[in-house]
Amino acid sequence: MKKVIYILAGLFLSVSMQAQDRPMPKPGPAPTVNIGKPETFTLKNGLKVLVVENHKLPRVSYTLTMDNAPYAEGNKKGVSDMVSALMGSGTTTISKEDFNEEVDFLGANINFWSQGASANGLSKYSDRILELMADGALNPKFTQEEFDKEKDKIIEGLKADEKSVTSVASRVTDVLIYGRNHPNGEYLSEETLNNVTLADVKADYNTYFVPEKAYLVVVGDVKTKDVKKQVKKLFGDWTANTAPNISYTDPKDVQYTQINFVDMPNAVQSEIAVVNVVNLKMTDKEYFAAILANQILGGGGEGRLFLNLREANAWTYGAYSSIGSGKYVTSFRATSSVRNTVTDSAIVEILNEMKRIRTDLVSHEDLKNAKAKYIGNFVMRMESPSTVASYALRTETQNLPADFYENYIKNINAVTAEDIRNAAKKFFSVDKARIVVVGKAADVVPALEKSEIPVFYFDKWGKKTDKPVVNKPVPAGVTAKTVLGNYLKAIGGEAAVKNVKTVYTKSTGTVQGTPLELVMKVTTDHKQLVEMKAMGMTMMKQVITDKMGYMTSQGQRQDLTGDDLADLQEGAVPFEELDLMNNGEVELTGIESINGNEAYAVKKGSTTYYYDVKSNFKIAEAREVEQMGQKMVQTTYYGDYKDVKGIKMPHKIDMNVGIEIALTVTEAKINEGVTDTDFQ
Repeated sequence: MKKVIYILAGLFLSVSMQAQDRPMPKPGPAPTVNIGKPETFTLKNGLKVLVVENHKLPRVSYTLTMDNAPYAEGNKKGVSDMVSALMGSGTTTISKEDFNEEVDFLGANINFWSQGASANGLSKYSDRILELMADGALNPKFTQEEFDKEKDKIIEGLKADEKSVTSVASRVTDVLIYGRNHPNGEYLSEETLNNVTLADVKADYNTYFVPEKAYLVVVGDVKTKDVKKQVKKLFGDWTANTAPNISYTDPKDVQYTQINFVDMPNAVQSEIAVVNVVNLKMTDKEYFAAILANQILGGGGEGRLFLNLREANAWTYGAYSSIGSGKYVTSFRATSSVRNTVTDSAIVEILNEMKRIRTDLVSHEDLKNAKAKYIGNFVMRMESPSTVASYALRTETQNLPADFYENYIKNINAVTAEDIRNAAKKFFSVDKARIVVVGKAADVVPALEKSEIPVFYFDKWGKKTDKPVVNKPVPAGVTAKTVLGNYLKAIGGEAAVKNVKTVYTKSTGTVQGTPLELVMKVTTDHKQLVEMKAMGMTMMKQVITDKMGYMTSQGQRQDLTGDDLADLQEGAVPFEELDLMNNGEVELTGIESINGNEAYAVKKGSTTYYYDVKSNFKIAEAREVEQMGQKMVQTTYYGDYKDVKGIKMPHKIDMNVGIEIALTVTEAKINEGVTDTDFQ
């Protein structure tokens, strides 16, 4: 199966990497940007309306936003998620099906969430589009049936996230930065979602979806007088009310730089986040210097983090930084996903780049390019009505000067190298940085503990825990050969396994929501067929024999030769363990934790096989590969062993090839279903 991972990884990564590394165009003269001034009016219930007329295109967009202070949901975290999920599921005047059908007929887009709504479409349908949006926003139909459906969907997503190193890293980072009782730090779980009732959803909507601090921004081919008339008609009866304004103590940075480590034995890479608290307002004098400093440090493929960790060291596919700003406290983050074995080195380089921009003046070229990138993006975004709407809204809600965006380019150009250094000193902390690392403890912790940075340990929910036990000693008498022999015995016995001449399996699953079917056929004389279909169409096919090999992807054929072919031919057998039993290069390296189970780790070359200490079944295999110049570990997990003609075979297979792929074996055959014609 490790060969299949290698193939799928190449397919998915080649697609995901196509858009990277494009050269940045040379900057031209700074353009003049004219942002339409909104005309405003306020309804008696408090709803403030901003209209920006733009008659260039026959389109209109509406954005309704509740400018409420953030609030924590406590043991009912998930209420607002359920409000968002249920809004748009029909109204008290129109069914969900009829609503969606009319929106499609109009060629419009209408969306709802717990703190607002948006709509856009052709201006000739503007009246009806706003009517539908207003109806969905003010007259939502919350039913138990839809509640149960949406709750089940969210729970399924939560279960998938528990295996995702990225999701766990994001959750733990927020918990540690803000605290679990802060709106930004609390997290949704199946436990808290199960505390939420339909009555809670209705109460949350009635409490927070109110007009007192609500803003309706209208941008496009409309006339203000017409908008005013219609808005009064549709929103005038919205009951006046004010949402609670709950305040929270701002979080503080740690007292000294430290590593907060979370063990996830299934991690094929380490997720690193160097973070600190930020309270940056758009009206602050350092605002423009801060966003440019972030651009130079890690704002994209030309950022210093990217050039260091990826281009110079080939440790990762990307390294970036971000800095938040706005009315409420937020954070600075420098992040990357790196190979486990270089986690400690990557942390050192991230900190070095942060120190460098805090102490050394950036070059004229770096500053010029950063300004050009920001100005270019700013000008391009101005073409979007949603951007114009967001600018108008921010001007109102964050007390920006009326000419803030007209002067945006001028303020960007005014930033100096000294300003960059001062902003970096203030907002990029290296003395009180929290370094959150989520990875495989067995591969990462020994090197981290040799660093001069203190290491503290947390679980997947951000709670302090003991240091994980890694690489437990192997009991006396246990060798690689005995582990492999016990595996063969567990699945049916060595004699029975030797009688297997062919294996056929068909598996199904999804990749990023797309249905996937994977067919595999393999023989003892080193022939293998792998065919992957998505939505019924063949996306990839690979054929291996003892004499040749090729792969087709999206109609393009590539012949396999040399070491690549030899490697694939070696693994093209039903059970590699029969060969591994007599291979002198196989080594038993220790006992590791795999998804909470202790497993013997048997290594051969760049591949490690994991066999459950109790059941003796193979539960995982990990292979270090190189894709597009980057080294990474790809892991497959096996479970749900079932009997097939006296041989126990896994029927649940989870792959990590840069994205998660969960497969369920729906059909398995031994010594049937395979012919020589399959390998032509």
